[in-house]
Amino acid sequence: MRARIVHRLNYRYDAAVSLGEHRLCLKPRGQGFQQLLEHQLTVLPQPQQRRELLAASGDEIQRLSFIGSTDRLSFEASSLVETRPAPPLSLCFNGMEPPLPYPRGRLNGDLLGALEGWLPNGQHEPSAIDLTQEALMGSNQRMVAFLDQLLELIRDRVKYTQRHVGPAWPAGRTLRERIGSCRDLAMLMVACCRVVGLPARFVSGYQLQEPAPEQYDLHAWTEVYLPGAGWRGFDPSAGGEVNERYVVLATSSKPELTAAVSGSFSGPPGTRSELNWSIQLVEESLPTHATSSALIQAA
Repeated sequence: MRARIVHRLNYRYDAAVSLGEHRLCLKPRGQGFQQLLEHQLTVLPQPQQRRELLAASGDEIQRLSFIGSTDRLSFEASSLVETRPAPPLSLCFNGMEPPLPYPRGRLNGDLLGALEGWLPNGQHEPSAIDLTQEALMGSNQRMVAFLDQLLELIRDRVKYTQRHVGPAWPAGRTLRERIGSCRDLAMLMVACCRVVGLPARFVSGYQLQEPAPEQYDLHAWTEVYLPGAGWRGFDPSAGGEVNERYVVLATSSKPELTAAVSGSFSGPPGTRSELNWSIQLVEESLPTHATSSALIQAA
């Protein structure tokens, strides 16, 4: 799939303000099953300095510094992205799917940070442990069956709803409220996967829908590291594995580090800000040579 993405954010302040440093996660992933063909970022007012960084997750982010004062700030990120489906998990494991719980000591040390719980001393929330054990018992400790069972249980226990404001809830609150946004469900799945030794992280990005909605919004889902298959995406809001219609912007164990824009401003006491945003996703035709190649592969 090939898609043109235009993401705009416009901030207005009711007085002139000085802008602090801003951190941007607006550049789609350009590796793995996703290729970034074009990307252009326009910022007004012009920042004094732009610094591109490679985050701990491997995503490309930007930090911007400003001088002077302004009563507005705008971002427009235009990207052309091409995605392809990941190989089926059955082919990755070839009948050698490791059982669960997966031994922590067999993982690459780089992944251990994606196993920590959120309670003091890295403990897991009791409600997430209970849900995980139920999914584990219903899957005969098989990895893929566990993920399928977990997705089914999350859809059964938690009603999906949109919630545009506020951070992602911890797993315990989502299970207690029995309702949650896509980011709440993503963090619930992260917590449950970590209980059985599977590293997991939060993902922010876009999902192309058919038919297209009146207005697109950012979407959130979960990436789980499966030994033998690597990082794979699962969407608990939709109840299945992600496909080529998902576009990754940023990943992290901490969802706040995937925010499209984060920063600060200073101005007269009581200065208020207002945000207007829009996301346009348009699917484009693949080049003829790419289509032919795909047909030859399928044959």
